[in-house]
Amino acid sequence: MAHQTEDIFSFAALDPLKLGESFREMARLGAVTSKQAYAGATGVAEEVTKTLETSLHTAQAGTAEAGLKGIDAIRASADISLSHVEGLLGVKSVSELVELQASYLRRQAEVTIEHARVLQETAVKIAEDVAKPGKEAVDKVMAAFKRS
Repeated sequence: MAHQTEDIFSFAALDPLKLGESFREMARLGAVTSKQAYAGATGVAEEVTKTLETSLHTAQAGTAEAGLKGIDAIRASADISLSHVEGLLGVKSVSELVELQASYLRRQAEVTIEHARVLQETAVKIAEDVAKPGKEAVDKVMAAFKRS
């Protein structure tokens, strides 16, 4: 029994070499964990950057497309107006003027409604295309959480 009492009160169990090895092992594990966390954070940052770049490129292309459709609408309206002015130059009676004016207004309204519909469809398509990469990224993250 004296032997057990001696072990309890002795500092022989505290070996400085083993303590140094334990600290080195903890430091190594900490470094490995930090490297893994950094790699994970870098991967996430790259993924976010790709998603943002894709969204920005899509928005830029969509803006150009909407701009071109707007220019087409303006061009069509200008063509209708110029044709109307040409028609007005050849008017020979008041009834012909009224008929020409009514025809012009009806045609202008039809074209304006059609261009508004086209621009609306384009805006919806652009919004969906811009949101798609972000939605896919969120879905990917949610799927990763569900697996965990």
